Amino acid sequence: MTVLTVLFVSLFLLANIAATKLFSLPVGSFHLIFDGGAVLLPLTYVVGDVLTEVYGFAKTRSAILLGLAMSAVAAGTFWVVDMLPAAAEYQYAQAFSEVLGFVPRIVAAALSAFLVGQILNSLILVQLKTRWGARRLWVRLLTSSVISEAADTVTFCAVAFLGILTGSEFWNYVIVGYLYKLLVEVLFLPLAYPLIRWAKKGNASR
Repeated sequence: MTVLTVLFVSLFLLANIAATKLFSLPVGSFHLIFDGGAVLLPLTYVVGDVLTEVYGFAKTRSAILLGLAMSAVAAGTFWVVDMLPAAAEYQYAQAFSEVLGFVPRIVAAALSAFLVGQILNSLILVQLKTRWGARRLWVRLLTSSVISEAADTVTFCAVAFLGILTGSEFWNYVIVGYLYKLLVEVLFLPLAYPLIRWAKKGNASR
């Protein structure tokens, strides 16, 4: 479980820092709006699914809380460093403040969204496993993702960028982000199977 927990927390921290940047991809005359966290965040759900499937909700909750705690530490660290007076030789104080100074808001959004999304994801997986046993793994994984990713995405987007993005741009960001996360999870779903087998094998050997 240690390796998966470290991977889970690391992906979450990196996704929060990357999420400070918004980018858009043109599709004809339309632009799809993403944040940089979209690159890694869906993988945390894959790892979270593996943790829940193998170790259950209680231990997965511990990994989630550790990820939230370390994100809060990261946000506090960036805030303190941003408040410290820059050396005269340091030419990037404004850039540092503009980029990493936004991290606390991103982390606040991530803490809210991840707490809602990951706990909901784990609870749904546990309930479906109780009902169906170990069968229908792919259905359980997708069902939990469809529901939990919706809660995660709406919460994160509202806390992080509501007011910065408004009107159609905001809903573009929400809908595109949600569909993108689901697509990535579907594409990486086959990866969950060998990870679950590996984790179960390691857990059984103890």
